[in-house]
Amino acid sequence: MMRTLVIGDIHGGLQALFQLLERVEITETDKLIFLGDYVDGWSESAQVVDFLIGLSQRQDCIFIRGNHDVWCQEWLENDDINDIWFLHGGKSTIESYNDIDSFEKEKHLQFFENMQDYFVDEDNNLFIHAGFSSMHGPEKEHYASNFSWDRTLWEMALTMDKRIQKDSLSYPKRLLLFNEIYIGHTPTLHYNIEIPMQGCNVWNIDTGAGFYGKLSCIDVATKVFWQSDAVQTFYPNEKGRNK
Repeated sequence: MMRTLVIGDIHGGLQALFQLLERVEITETDKLIFLGDYVDGWSESAQVVDFLIGLSQRQDCIFIRGNHDVWCQEWLENDDINDIWFLHGGKSTIESYNDIDSFEKEKHLQFFENMQDYFVDEDNNLFIHAGFSSMHGPEKEHYASNFSWDRTLWEMALTMDKRIQKDSLSYPKRLLLFNEIYIGHTPTLHYNIEIPMQGCNVWNIDTGAGFYGKLSCIDVATKVFWQSDAVQTFYPNEKGRNK
């Protein structure tokens, strides 16, 4: 039976990704949807990208673009080091490329260029790194940066009064556009929660792997989820994105 499995923000934690995929026991029939932010945090960002390129050659994979991926792509394209990026994980990503030759870097750049801003499946589920602001959906979004930066969709879903029904005029129109929405970007650790969170029909799978949290994967059909150990345990001498 084919599963659709959604994986949250990895942030350079390749060893945690290995453990997570082993716990999930993926098969060749599974579809894997990665929600972005593959880089910036732990010391194996380039190695994460290399692994995902190889994985996509034998597995049905969708790769969504995250805000950290946008920064990394800009650097790979023209050596442009965004100052904010450098302070928020970019430094470790640059260092992870020290032993990567120009041919491999070009392959990685192609991987970043081929990422999708969002994906909608046959059941009208949306997979996107952060969110969108248009009342008509992401395809009508005026600001493409919202795909990888917007937090209003999640904040709205999280604070919705559960007593408001979908047929109410007060129910957010953005949420009615899709059956379910899967996002990353905002660590659930911000809410003192270490597992995937749900707000209305929005599922947040970023459980803080870039910080002191775990890397998570969820089955869209069953909502069964798996987690790695805390990512920092794989990199005991590193800080990741922790201050």
